[in-house]
Amino acid sequence: MIRRRSTPWIHKWSRPLMGAIAGCGVLTTGYITIEKLTGGSAACLAQAGAKGCNDVLSSPWATVFGQPLALFGFLAYTSMMVFALAPLAIKPAENKEKRQKLENWTWLLLLVGAIAMSIFSSYLMYLLAFQIKAFCLYCIASALFSLSLLVLTIIGRDWEDIGQIFFTAIIVGMITLIGTLWVFSGVNQQVVTPGAPGQPVKISFTPQVQPNREFGWEITTTSGEAEISLARHLAKIGAKEYSAYWCPHCHEQKLLFGKEAEQIIDENIKVECADDSPKAQPELCKAAKIEGFPTWIINGQSYSGVQNLEELARVSGYTGSRNFKYFK
Repeated sequence: MIRRRSTPWIHKWSRPLMGAIAGCGVLTTGYITIEKLTGGSAACLAQAGAKGCNDVLSSPWATVFGQPLALFGFLAYTSMMVFALAPLAIKPAENKEKRQKLENWTWLLLLVGAIAMSIFSSYLMYLLAFQIKAFCLYCIASALFSLSLLVLTIIGRDWEDIGQIFFTAIIVGMITLIGTLWVFSGVNQQVVTPGAPGQPVKISFTPQVQPNREFGWEITTTSGEAEISLARHLAKIGAKEYSAYWCPHCHEQKLLFGKEAEQIIDENIKVECADDSPKAQPELCKAAKIEGFPTWIINGQSYSGVQNLEELARVSGYTGSRNFKYFK
């Protein structure tokens, strides 16, 4: 009697598992996309005073081709979910040949997609750790989802030609890496040391002394024409920045504007929320339901965390010079 070899359980459940993981990716990136487009504040588990999800959302790397980076992740995970589950909609008893053909094509698409997403996610983890230097649970979860999809794609079926996996990985990996570096080339060129002629300077701030209750820490950057023009525009449209003198992130926002533009912000836009400050207006902060600093209210929309001036210009409808001197 000849026994039929049983199908390994991972081969039976690989597609439903991949569909579920991709679905989690859809929910995660969809949430971040909505928060980015609406200017909301993403719930984050970062420790107080540490950079978190909203710092990542406001970073130069969070926008690609004028759209939130998370939107492209949402589309990628949606595609992977469709590739994983589509063959399951065809009953093998009714059309075995059609299902087999669809399985073969979608396995190849899953392999290509998982490799590309894993490499792209690895580069984003590098940016998170060494450039942005922030903790973003959603970003880490997305990277784990991508890696899990790759592992399940490889072990989830019998690949007749193992060389096909390595060849596909090399080709897709090279294309993805080159494309990733090209997409972020404009941002990476901005990450320069202070004083580089003609290029924006990356701003970061770690307090070494206690802040002054009246003004926080001294502003050491100077404003250019673009910063001053943007500050005047924000004052003209009635924008508000809710801040606290002891908040390091709030001081980073000041450094982005520079001393001259920050004076315009301070006189016309800023609302001090620290109770022990001589300028405190806690009732306004409570009325606006401010939960973190800094928080911008522009045209009725709330934007939490440090905002690059390019982002403030975009959401406020600013049409003047954007030759900003600094970025975060």
